[in-house]
Amino acid sequence: MNSTHPLLSKAQAYLQTDIDQLIGVKNELDPHLVEALPLLCASLDAGHKLVFTGMGKSYHIGAKCAATFTSTGSPAVLMHPAEAPHGDLGIVNDGDVVLLLSYSGESRELVQLIPLLRRLNVKLISITGSSDNQVAQMSDLNLCVRIQKEACPFNLAPTASALVTLAVCDALAMLLHEERGFTLEAYQKLHPGGAIGESLSLTVRDIMRGEERLPKCNQNESLQQAVLTMTRCKAGAVGVLDEHEKLIGIYTDGDLRRSLAENKDLNSCYLHEAMSLNPITISPDAHASVALDLFSSHNIDDLLVIDEHGFLIGSIDLQDMPKLKFFQSKA
Repeated sequence: MNSTHPLLSKAQAYLQTDIDQLIGVKNELDPHLVEALPLLCASLDAGHKLVFTGMGKSYHIGAKCAATFTSTGSPAVLMHPAEAPHGDLGIVNDGDVVLLLSYSGESRELVQLIPLLRRLNVKLISITGSSDNQVAQMSDLNLCVRIQKEACPFNLAPTASALVTLAVCDALAMLLHEERGFTLEAYQKLHPGGAIGESLSLTVRDIMRGEERLPKCNQNESLQQAVLTMTRCKAGAVGVLDEHEKLIGIYTDGDLRRSLAENKDLNSCYLHEAMSLNPITISPDAHASVALDLFSSHNIDDLLVIDEHGFLIGSIDLQDMPKLKFFQSKA
């Protein structure tokens, strides 16, 4: 389809409105967010939970927020404000923090719910489009996420307002993630299934190239043989072994280019003369995300896998990495 199609242009305009409003909230982020964090931490650290509630679209935003907080180590649940007076108020316990989502801040159901919540020993944090509304004024703490316009021709459908509310909640979740020291291991325990669970459980042994595609040469073999080995294995490097079959170096396609630039004869020049010593290596039992960290931190494309005795048992090409969500320990 033509990229200048009128419908694409309109869609881009709506998305740009969302982007502009989100940037506006980012640039004028409510400083009360700093006060919200210790309230949330104190409740969670004491063994309590977060309760999200909101009416209409805000209820659905609350569902996503509760799921995000829970999956990152901050237990949270969802409560429908209209059902709360009919028994669902039992979801809330003393010590919890209730997060009230309402862009207008005038949701009748929330306004009627707050006095009921006040009978409990809970903290109320509201996220609204202004601080001059009933919900905000009845809360212990209010976070304002003011926008200038919705991505809606009538400026009515909660589009940009829903987006910024969700984004600020996501930011809070990530701040809690860091503040409470939520680890990769803890994340793995909470995500045993799906693509995330699979990627978190993979080790180097699971993704490395085995013997049949393992690019390796003896140090006394020629550069020409190394090129042939790389071609056969479809690899960008070969591991160079000594007379005891232990890894001592690496010869990469970058080394090959340098050899050619220096007019070296590939048949008469040997690997021990042109290889790079002390290559970056990894254990087969290391987590797959550690391999990704090494690729990134050392700016390399090929990683050699050795056992505890220094024998080359596998290799990983950056292009071999599964397209899964590896979580690196470093940003």
